Amino acid sequence: MRYVEPVFRPPSEARSLILQVTNGCSWNRCTFCEMYTAPQKRFRFKTQVDIDNDLAGIARAALPVRRVFLADGDAMALSFRRLKLILQSIRTHLPGVQRVSSYCLPRNLRHKTVDELAELRELGLNLFYVGCESGDDLVLERVSKGETYASSLAALEKIKAAGSKSSVMILNGMGGRLYSGQHARNSALLMNDAQPDYLATLVVSFPQGVARYQEGFGGEFEPLDQAGLFNEMEMLLEHLQLENTIFRSDHASNYLVLKGILGRDKARLLEQVRTAIRQPQQASLREEWQRGL
Repeated sequence: MRYVEPVFRPPSEARSLILQVTNGCSWNRCTFCEMYTAPQKRFRFKTQVDIDNDLAGIARAALPVRRVFLADGDAMALSFRRLKLILQSIRTHLPGVQRVSSYCLPRNLRHKTVDELAELRELGLNLFYVGCESGDDLVLERVSKGETYASSLAALEKIKAAGSKSSVMILNGMGGRLYSGQHARNSALLMNDAQPDYLATLVVSFPQGVARYQEGFGGEFEPLDQAGLFNEMEMLLEHLQLENTIFRSDHASNYLVLKGILGRDKARLLEQVRTAIRQPQQASLREEWQRGL
């Protein structure tokens, strides 16, 4: 496989074939994201010929591929026609593939119909990782996400209507100290309306410094400390009213690992968070050196 590095994938795609069908991200303005800022990651589509050749090479290697993840961060920017060609090529070269997944910006579903998404699902593309990040419009504006509560909900509802699954990411600490409460509450409301299949929380991180992020907040952003992150997580869980969503807060950026099904395990998860707040020495927290992107 020929990749334009760096390449990123969700943790749950660790055993998937990473098929790079685009390079970079077509939006690439979010101030919290440094994944595609390198010069070589300027957004562009990969040609169908190159994709076909990549898949043919994997087929010749006779590797046992069961899952495929369409990289980079914006595969759904491709047209329905191009996505269909890619999925058909996967079926031709790798008939044993059982699932295809992709990151998905809500804006890239605006011009794709439910019927088109259902057809893509029939061809194997049935899981979308949607980085909502927040359900609060003010916070989304501050970080230049280019989305709103309404646009995120519309995309998640379209995915559900097509019979596909959604895995949503919310960023703990995204609003800083000033907007922590409204970020947690409105993110929970968005999830309650959408009822995603999977929900994950990550901690907003600044490996290259916080200056770029601060600009959108007019210099008023104050990162949450560990206790502040736990308080925000407690508020998020308190307001979540989910029926059957697999919840994970086990990304390497998190201090506290949480796993369960919401709402079945809500009380247990809340108790874990409250223990971390009141008695952190008993909460099996990650050390700083254990955390990262």
